Amino acid sequence: METSERREAILDILNNTEVPVKGTALAEEFGVTRQVIVQDIAILRARGINILATAQGYMIPIKIDKRALEKKVLCNHKGITQMEEELNIIVDLGGKILDVIVDHPLYGEIKSPINVESRHEVSEFINNIKDTNAEPLSSLTQGLHLHTIEVKDEETYKRIKKALEDKRYLVKEE
Repeated sequence: METSERREAILDILNNTEVPVKGTALAEEFGVTRQVIVQDIAILRARGINILATAQGYMIPIKIDKRALEKKVLCNHKGITQMEEELNIIVDLGGKILDVIVDHPLYGEIKSPINVESRHEVSEFINNIKDTNAEPLSSLTQGLHLHTIEVKDEETYKRIKKALEDKRYLVKEE
C-alpha cells in the first residue's frame, strides 16, 4: 500500500468510528511502526484535519448532540485521588469532559483532550496516568486548571458547578 493510500485509509477509519483508535492498532493494521502512524497523523493534521490524540487513542471529534452546550469550569485539586473524584462528579451529573487547560507561566495556555463521559472512561484515564507514571497537567500549576465540559442544558451545568463547589474543587469567580 502506498503512503498516501495508507493515510486515506487511516482517515477513513477515524471518520467511521466514535471511539478512539490506538496508534499501535493502526500500526498493526497497516504493517508499519507506530512512529510511521505518528508521522501520518501529523501530515493529516497539517492538511487541516482535526485529529485529537487522547490517552485512549486517536479520534476525530464529533459533537453528537448539536444542542449540547460547551461550558468551562475552573477547578483546583491536589493529587490523583481528588482528580478522579472531580472527574467522576462531572460525568455522574451528566457532563462530558472534553479537555483540560492550564495557564503555564512560560508556555502560556496548554490544552489537552480528555474526552471522558462515564465512570468507566474516568477509571481508564486515571489508570493510564498511574501506569505511565505521568503527572497531570494541573501539576504544572499547583492544581489550578480549567475543563471544557459538554452538558445538555444550563440546569446540568449548575448541578455540576454546585457539586464541585461543595467538594471545594470549584474556584469561585470573584
